[in-house]
Amino acid sequence: MKQLLVLLIVLIVLPATAQIPGSLKGIADKVKTSGTGSLSNEEVISGLKEALSKGAESSALKGSALDGFWKNELIRIAFPPEAEKMKTTLVKIGMTKQVDEFEKTMNRAAEDAAKEALPILRDAVTGMSVGDGFAILKGGERAATDYLIKQTSESLRAKFSPIVANSTKKVALTNYWTPLATSYNKAGAFTGAKAVDPDLDAYITQKAIDGLFALIAQEEAKIRQDPMARTSDLLRKVFGN
Repeated sequence: MKQLLVLLIVLIVLPATAQIPGSLKGIADKVKTSGTGSLSNEEVISGLKEALSKGAESSALKGSALDGFWKNELIRIAFPPEAEKMKTTLVKIGMTKQVDEFEKTMNRAAEDAAKEALPILRDAVTGMSVGDGFAILKGGERAATDYLIKQTSESLRAKFSPIVANSTKKVALTNYWTPLATSYNKAGAFTGAKAVDPDLDAYITQKAIDGLFALIAQEEAKIRQDPMARTSDLLRKVFGN
């Protein structure tokens, strides 16, 4: 109970003490963990940075590996949902193989983009503030993931977009997609069908970002829930509390 009260005090006085050197550290140093000694402010932030770095690196490696997107049902990029009718039509006329190749190529582009994610994620981890750290530690199951989404989404989009565009260009993916989408939209003007977005690069870029964060969320859940995933004394001390 005493430990809980001290933690509550830390969170309540955090804004008020932001301008008082050493005051937050002095309070945080009093927080005790069961059987592990003092859990200092520095340990909390270091532990969170270690966890985020570990999760980000593992996720980037998984996503950027060959078939990292294509053979992972959690993040596999499918035919654009707004073009499902187009996909159905293509399958009906015997173009299943072409549809599969089209989807595989989209996933290859996402895998290429994921290779560039780690430096951006690491910068976000390095820039974590004391307030961010405590909010993540006491937040929900996705608090760390949500922090990275907020801090890196725009940077990832800027980094991923040209990589995706280059990947799709190499295999002439848009040469197949744009005429299909444009023709379908023209026909839809007479039938009332919903138009599809011919900007395939934007779709793949967003899906690549979404997939990366889905992998990071998995890594965060492991560290929060599974003691075996806490591979250092610091992680065990911070998350074991």
